[in-house]
Amino acid sequence: MEKIAEIDAKDEITDYTTYSRLSRVGNDAKVKQVFSDLSNMEFRHYQFWLKYSTKQEIKPNWLKLYFVLFLRWVLGASFAIKYLEGQEASTIRKYEELRPLIPVEDTSTFEEIILDEKKHESSFAEQVQGGYVRYISFIVLGLADALVEIAGIHAGSLGIYKSTELTGLAGIIAGAAASLSMASAAFAQAKQGFQGSASLAAFYTGISYFVNAVVLATPYFLTKNMLAAITTSVSLGVVIIAFISWYNSVMSLSNFKRDFVELAGIMLGATFALFLFGTMVRVLFGITV
Repeated sequence: MEKIAEIDAKDEITDYTTYSRLSRVGNDAKVKQVFSDLSNMEFRHYQFWLKYSTKQEIKPNWLKLYFVLFLRWVLGASFAIKYLEGQEASTIRKYEELRPLIPVEDTSTFEEIILDEKKHESSFAEQVQGGYVRYISFIVLGLADALVEIAGIHAGSLGIYKSTELTGLAGIIAGAAASLSMASAAFAQAKQGFQGSASLAAFYTGISYFVNAVVLATPYFLTKNMLAAITTSVSLGVVIIAFISWYNSVMSLSNFKRDFVELAGIMLGATFALFLFGTMVRVLFGITV
């Protein structure tokens, strides 16, 4: 029990210190108050576990703390809380298994801690959810579509032209056209009951698509080696897919591995199939460019 208590106390003091630091960041009073409430909650949990330990004080996990602060700075307060919340499932299971070890006089306090872990952080995350969060699905839509379509266009063009520069240019031109098309479709979709600005939804979809197209096209302008260009571009695509899948798994509690494998498989399959198709077109029509 002492060993378990020290591990749990370290987790709780880490969360307490993290939320305490976050409560001093930014100018939004509501968000700062939410983080302050969370820090108070985690400190009560820390004090509960500390009394079962022989140590008078336990230090936080500084690596985790600074990583969460980085997430808050880059991806927002809602994501930072969701990230911490996503780790609560295993904590709750562990706490429930510890019930037989908890002294009778501490049972009610322990049950309150489990209830806190189950409900509080989720509701707090909803309170600090930034306006940008509602547009995340449109950004993901633009990124995901661009990954599959632009990677396929690059592979098909490479099969036809055998020129990395022409391949990269084809991807950018197609990306510009497709980003406008995607933005128009997102605008029309957002007009149908979306709780937000249809114009912003279109903007986020289009810009995420085009930026992704440029990123995937860049390697084709940096080298004339066909294998190096397509390998680098596809690798960048896989990295972006990993980020999208991870972000989505944190925000919506979906399965990271399943989402990553599905989207990466679609992109790689489309790339291979269109490269073969482009090669067939080049051979059939005798294209020598």
